Amino acid sequence: MRIVVFGANGPTGRLLTGQALAAGQHVAAVTRRPAEFPITHEQLDVVEADAHDARAVDRAVEGADVVLSALGVPFTRKPVTIYSDGIRNITAAMARHGVKRVVVVSSSAAEPHHHADGGFLLNRVFQPLITATIGKTTYADMRRMEEFLRGGDLDWTIMRPSGLFDAPGVTSYELREDQAPGVFTSRTDLAASLLEQATDTRFVRKVAAVTTSEGAPTLFQLLRREAFKRD
Repeated sequence: MRIVVFGANGPTGRLLTGQALAAGQHVAAVTRRPAEFPITHEQLDVVEADAHDARAVDRAVEGADVVLSALGVPFTRKPVTIYSDGIRNITAAMARHGVKRVVVVSSSAAEPHHHADGGFLLNRVFQPLITATIGKTTYADMRRMEEFLRGGDLDWTIMRPSGLFDAPGVTSYELREDQAPGVFTSRTDLAASLLEQATDTRFVRKVAAVTTSEGAPTLFQLLRREAFKRD
């Protein structure tokens, strides 16, 4: 199977690429900066393309069996279009090349809800604050991406992780339709869940919430860590 990975040079995209190669798949890793991509493998093609560039995206999608998108940008108060522009170009290319399966990364905060495991601070303070300020433009564009997919006829799945953190390996992560009570998702588990959906049909044309409990940080640890780095 040939898997095309958009956002391959991001933290989740690199993990996803490595996991797919370890599983014996042929991977096309799509990135704007191929010279910086750290992975080499005989079954890996590193493809230069900007998700905003329809022609470049079309070339990247050609020959794909499955498209997995880990596209993302750091929080900004400026307008964000990478998710909506990216999915329009990706799905147009898929239609031209006869590819049906696409899995994309969104966020649990794209549809804010009460997390059973979140407590007062997350549910009443941090989530409303972040979604209304630094995350506002990001989550708005994620919703545009989700709405666009729902209006099409592809075999899509929208993956919604919660608070992302780094972990050394894949755990027994949990998948639930639409929403989950958990508040954390490791990037290794997010990558593994994306790869799983390449062949799993349980969540076709559905939203899947993916969460991690094993090794998860506390809320304060996560907020402190994320406050001092850009993803």
